[in-house]
Order: sequence, then structure tokens, then C-alpha cells
Amino acid sequence: MSQALEANKQNAIAFYRTAYLGEPAKAVSLYVGDDYIQHNPVVGNGKQAFIDYFAEMGRDYPGKQIEFVRAVAEGDLVALHTHQIWPGNDEYVTMDFFRFDEDGKIVEHWDAIQSIPDETKNGNTMY
Repeated sequence: MSQALEANKQNAIAFYRTAYLGEPAKAVSLYVGDDYIQHNPVVGNGKQAFIDYFAEMGRDYPGKQIEFVRAVAEGDLVALHTHQIWPGNDEYVTMDFFRFDEDGKIVEHWDAIQSIPDETKNGNTMY
């Protein structure tokens, strides 16, 4: 794997972990490019909207946990598959996609989140 792809994977994980665990301004400062396009419908566009959203989430839901199950990089994209545990033991599976610019900075984000069901018809886990 090329160094750039591996660096992008590590930077996507570090960005997500830093923001998710309570330091969204630091995450943006270290890992986001000049512009930030957001496709999550409950988060505003741009860097400050991202910071505001994650700061509010940190205040409202302290003690969240995240595990990065897998990361896949191709071209200028990184996909992350995570397991999240929120207060009250609510568990979620997420898929996040990040687009990187030529400087290795995140400039665009898409995601999907789903509650982890107690059981499945196929017997497989979400991971």
C-alpha cells in the first residue's frame, strides 16, 4: 500500500477519534483542509459547524466509546467502519467516508449510522 493511502487512513482515524472523544477544534486544526463539505444532514457545512456539533455531542453524551473495526483507502477516499457505545449502552455501527485533498487533509465527509440489533435473521454480526 502506498504511504499516502496509509497516512490518509491513520489521519482519518485520528481525526474521528479526536473529535468524537471531545476535541473537535483540535481535530479540525490538525486534519481538515481549507474547506470542509459535510453530507450528514444533521450537521452544518464547514469547519465551525462540525466543531459546534461535536462540542454539543461531547457535552450531551459524555463517556461515549468508539472502536475502529476497519479502514479502507482507495484514491483520495478513506472508509471507516466503527462500533460505538453510547451512554445507556446504546450501540451503533457507522460507516464514514472521507475525501482527502492533495495535501492529505480531509475536505469532505459522508456517513451512515445504524443501531445494532439484538438479533439478525442471518446470525451474522454487524462487523
